[in-house]
Amino acid sequence: MSRSGAPGRREPAPEREEGLHPRYRRAFGCVTWVYMGILAFLAVATLLALPVRYTGDGAGFGQILSRLSFYGLVLILPAMALAFFLGSRTYRVERAFGMRVGAGIGALIGWSCFFVLSWAAIAYALEGRDQLFRPVLFAGLDGSPVLYVFPVLLLAATALLLYALYATNADYGRRRAAALLSGGLALVAGLLVLVVDPDPLGLAGALVSTLAGAAGGWVSGFGYARAGGNEMIPPGSTIRPSRPRGRR
Repeated sequence: MSRSGAPGRREPAPEREEGLHPRYRRAFGCVTWVYMGILAFLAVATLLALPVRYTGDGAGFGQILSRLSFYGLVLILPAMALAFFLGSRTYRVERAFGMRVGAGIGALIGWSCFFVLSWAAIAYALEGRDQLFRPVLFAGLDGSPVLYVFPVLLLAATALLLYALYATNADYGRRRAAALLSGGLALVAGLLVLVVDPDPLGLAGALVSTLAGAAGGWVSGFGYARAGGNEMIPPGSTIRPSRPRGRR
C-alpha cells in the first residue's frame, strides 16, 4: 500500500534525466560533424576537379582525386580523435564565428596536406612503391634545399595551430595570433614548393584541395558551433538557446 494513495496503487517514480554528460555529448557531436566535414570535402573536391578531366588526356582528374581521397582516409581517425578532445574542452560559439574559423582551418589543412603528400613521395621515393604517387608532382624538389625547409615550416605551423585550438586557458588574442602565424607558415611552405617547381597539375590540385578543405571546415565549424545543446552555452554568451522539442 502506498503512503498517500488508494490500496494497490503506487505513485509513479519521478522522471530521471539519463544520457551522456553534456560535455561528452558535445564531444561526440563534434566527432560527427568532423566526419560530415570530411564527406563534404570529398564531394566538393570531386566537383572542383571535374574540369581537369576535360583537360588534355583527362588523367590529371584521377591523379588529383586519388591523392585527396587518400589523405581524407588517412586523416579521418586522427581528426575524429582531435575533435572529441576539442569538444570535451570547449563550449559552444556563435554560428558565424564557428563556420568562419572552421573554413579557415579547413583551407589551411587542405593546402598543407596536398604539399605534404608530394613532399613525402619525393623524400621517401614512394612513386616506386605505389601507383598512387605517380606521376610525381613537384619533382623539382628533389635535391632542393626546400625539401628540408618544408617539413620544418609545416611542423611549426602544426604546433601553432594545435596551440591555438587546445590552449583554452590562454588569452584569445594570443591564440588568434598563433592561428594566423600558423596559416602564414603553411602558405610560405607551399609557395616555396611552387617557386622551386611550378607544376601546373600540382598547383591545380593544391587549389582544389584548399577550396574543398575550406568547404569541409565550414561544415565542421557549423557543427562545432551547435554541438552539445543548450547546456554547453557559456555564461554571458549571446547564443540564443534552442526551444525544447515538444512531445508527440
